[in-house]
Amino acid sequence: MTDDTKAGATRKLKPATQMMGHGYDPMLSEGSLKPPIFLTSTFVFPNAAAGKRHFEGVTGKRPGGAEGLVYSRFNGPNQEILEDRLGIWEDAEDALAFSSGMSAIATLFLAMVKPGDTIVHSGPLYAATETLIGRILGKFGVKWLDFPAGATREEIDAVMAEAAKGEVALIYLESPANPTNALVDVEAVAASRDAAFAGRDAKPPIAIDNTFLGPLWAQPLKQGADIVVYSLTKYAGGHSDLVAGGVLGSKEHINTIRLMRNTIGTICDPNTAWMLLRSLETLELRMSRAGENAAKVCAFLRQHPKVEKVGYLGFLADTPGMERQADIYRRHCTGAGSTFSLFIRGGEAESFRFLDNLKIAKLAVSLGGTETLASHPAAMTHLSVPDARKAALGITDNLVRISIGVEDADDLIADFEAALTAV
Repeated sequence: MTDDTKAGATRKLKPATQMMGHGYDPMLSEGSLKPPIFLTSTFVFPNAAAGKRHFEGVTGKRPGGAEGLVYSRFNGPNQEILEDRLGIWEDAEDALAFSSGMSAIATLFLAMVKPGDTIVHSGPLYAATETLIGRILGKFGVKWLDFPAGATREEIDAVMAEAAKGEVALIYLESPANPTNALVDVEAVAASRDAAFAGRDAKPPIAIDNTFLGPLWAQPLKQGADIVVYSLTKYAGGHSDLVAGGVLGSKEHINTIRLMRNTIGTICDPNTAWMLLRSLETLELRMSRAGENAAKVCAFLRQHPKVEKVGYLGFLADTPGMERQADIYRRHCTGAGSTFSLFIRGGEAESFRFLDNLKIAKLAVSLGGTETLASHPAAMTHLSVPDARKAALGITDNLVRISIGVEDADDLIADFEAALTAV
């Protein structure tokens, strides 16, 4: 199937081009160049038989899901166009949009996991994800085993072999890890999973949070992941004005997750979907500029005397002791991204002085927006993580997480230099 709409054309269009119109026919909406926002709670059936067929699909009585539109808890025109375009970037068979990144993750877990199952995951994870696995699902008898984000194949095998003694429902990864920027070897995880569960009827799917690098700088489905998860709030939304999540993967997995979303109603609203469609049109431009800025800013920070080190993926190749991470980066990534960890010489007091003296960069959680943001994970996003686990995962008091935006790079460098002078 060609992605070009011109008769007789055979050229397959690039994702950035398809973001301008894929999945939308202006003639179905009075010729409107952009999709209208469909603010309706329900949709009219042409006849009773069509209504029955729709609900057979919605409830799972008939395979393949709903045909057409039924009710806005299930889907709507804006969400369908968004989902079509989300899948294009990673050549995924299907995609789903959610009301937040965490609602996407929670719906994924609820769809895949039952009491007594084990979730194998990399660490660290986003703090809310760790809370969901350890504290909430744990109350319902779900167990977990983890390995460090930078684990070797042998270390992954050891955890996978232990997990395989029971029922493993899901392997959940986050790469780069939040907030340490450690990369997970997805290819090694897939090979370890295949070996540990060889001969069984089904292997647990591998899901990965690709928010930090995707979809421009990493596409984990190519390395063996089955499901990709996003906080669309971040780079996909890109303007710090919406909250949303996404899940991409095979039709089989997406249909399973869709049934759960239909039940618990974690779909994003039509206005948010419309805003995301706007943002996807400039996704490549924004991410490219932010990545270029980050490379310049990190080159400055790396040589500053008040900086202990910079956890920037672009430095892996020439950092002693990071050969394995550099190898993963070479195999898995096409760019270093624009979010990194900055280790200030000192501790919490020095980090706070740095943060409090920033003028252009804003002191706020989140990442991937047009503006530069800085935060202190140990005291903010990961405050709820037990101290011993924070220490084990490298989430220290002198770690500052920075997400570079699309401002002028020289202005950002001057801002960081002035803030470091105050440390």
